[in-house]
Amino acid sequence: MADYLPLLIVGGIIGTFSLLFLIAYLAMKKKADKEFERTLADKAIVKRLARYAIPFWKDFVVVFVIMLLSIGHNILSPLLVGHIEELVKAEFDLPYLFTLVGIYAGILLISLVCTYLQAILLQKIGQKILSQLRMDIFTHIESLSHEQLNNIPVGKLVTRVTNDTNAISMMFTNVLVTLVKNVMVLCGVLISMLAVNYALTLILLCFVPFVALFTVIFRKFSRKAHRAVTDSRTDLNTYLSEHLSGMKIIQIFNREDEKMADFLEKSKKLSHAKKQRMFVFGIFRPMVYMLYISSVLCLLYFGAKSYIQDFSLLGQVITSGTVVTFYMYATRFFDPIQALAEQFDTLQSAFASAEKIFTILDMVPEVVDEPDAIDLPEIKGEIEFKDVWFAYKPGEWVLQGVSFHVQPKQTVAFVGSTGSGKTTILSLICRNYDIQKGQILIDGIDIRKIKISSLRRHFGQMLQDVFLFSGTIGSNILLRMEGVSDQEVMEACRYVNADSFINKLEAGLNEPVRERGNNFSAGQRQLLSFARTIIHKPSVMILDEATANIDTETELLIQDSLEKMKNIGTMLIVAHRLSTIQHADNIILLSKGKIVEQGTHQELLAKKGKYHHLYTLQYQKQQLS
Repeated sequence: MADYLPLLIVGGIIGTFSLLFLIAYLAMKKKADKEFERTLADKAIVKRLARYAIPFWKDFVVVFVIMLLSIGHNILSPLLVGHIEELVKAEFDLPYLFTLVGIYAGILLISLVCTYLQAILLQKIGQKILSQLRMDIFTHIESLSHEQLNNIPVGKLVTRVTNDTNAISMMFTNVLVTLVKNVMVLCGVLISMLAVNYALTLILLCFVPFVALFTVIFRKFSRKAHRAVTDSRTDLNTYLSEHLSGMKIIQIFNREDEKMADFLEKSKKLSHAKKQRMFVFGIFRPMVYMLYISSVLCLLYFGAKSYIQDFSLLGQVITSGTVVTFYMYATRFFDPIQALAEQFDTLQSAFASAEKIFTILDMVPEVVDEPDAIDLPEIKGEIEFKDVWFAYKPGEWVLQGVSFHVQPKQTVAFVGSTGSGKTTILSLICRNYDIQKGQILIDGIDIRKIKISSLRRHFGQMLQDVFLFSGTIGSNILLRMEGVSDQEVMEACRYVNADSFINKLEAGLNEPVRERGNNFSAGQRQLLSFARTIIHKPSVMILDEATANIDTETELLIQDSLEKMKNIGTMLIVAHRLSTIQHADNIILLSKGKIVEQGTHQELLAKKGKYHHLYTLQYQKQQLS
């Protein structure tokens, strides 16, 4: 028993650490914060991610073959070194030594070349998977309804498409393959050790249960730590996205210090989460290293005892060559396990990111095509609302039994106070939202029976807040529309009077557009939106406060453009300035989601009703100004 006392002492120390970790694990499990509970199991995440890897299975097979060649060094080199040790100790043969060294160098060279090829192939595969994953996320985001997009901060979506997909790419290019490689190395090393000396192998295996226990415990703590980091990073990105966009407002109201304090608070939260992750990892890695050192000490103890006292372990004699071989095998055995600790760090990060991504991908679009939806190659522009009821929130009706009929090529204006439902009507026609009751017809066909892409293709929307993308004037007008020449683009610009300022620019249509078009005035951006609409040849044009906040000179250009555009197709206008809609074929006055009055400008004035009251107020205001 005394011969095995050191092994028992080492076991007692490791057992004590294991008990402490187990107590901490059980305590954390009882206090588990529901905020960090994962809704998807690791198995489900791996299964879903595997779908992206399956198309590249042939490439992974090639990587697997290369991997088999690369791990030959890990398995064969200890045997060669141990043999060299026996050769040096016994009858020395220099040519034979050179042969063994040459074989060792050849195995090492093959391993290095295979490792390089493996890394190159995995990076190519990883980038392809990353591109497909990002495309799927972006495509799915495009399919979400306006209501769903309004409920998700832009910064969160950006994080999902960028940071989270990068973490998953690392899993495919590094973690999974390394895990497979390490398992193969462990199996190869274990078989080799059993063949060399099963007694020392059994001693080494005594440490494996503790490695498994530490790994399970670490996995629980690591998962929670990675979720905290992911959530904190998303929170910070969301804050930055919103406040960098609104920096002008922050400066106008002199709130820089307060916003900086908020930013520092969120940064500290992220820093604290990362420190917790580092703390968890900083405990696990040394514990695995302690197991490795303990195994080496036991190996050296029994090797020295056998050499000095002619001691045999379980009936097997331990030679110096065996000690050297097993020392190298112990390193090969625990190196993959220590690498596993590092890979767990990346793997848990990838799983946490994958869960966030799948949360977005699992969102079911609220506005989708019906199974029997049809394509409409063209429409006349006839629009009819039949007893339409709509609410953004259940029970809070924005539209209540709205009914009206728009004939093809008519110009219809919607007026009323803020919140009366004007903009909502325009959104419903394009099916940005689905109504709760009633029916909306285009050319006599329920819009739910028309494919969304086909429906929106026939609409041109010009909003009050024109959004321009970074690029050029030409790219913002075309929006990647193909088969259109610069001459046709300029023709559309002349039609809506946008050429009045484009011709003054040095680069013309190639003039750079900065973020959100902030290098152009509101009126210029509006004229560009008109040109964008015209070039896409819509059958129905929608103008939502398109003439608001425009200077008098630009307003005259826009009014002239509107007169020309009336000849293109049906036009629906929302306007607060009643002077801009006097020539509309029909004016619909809304109040609290209901139609109060409708008719031509002259008919509504003759009624002396609410429209007459609004027009009189605006006229008096203009006279005073």
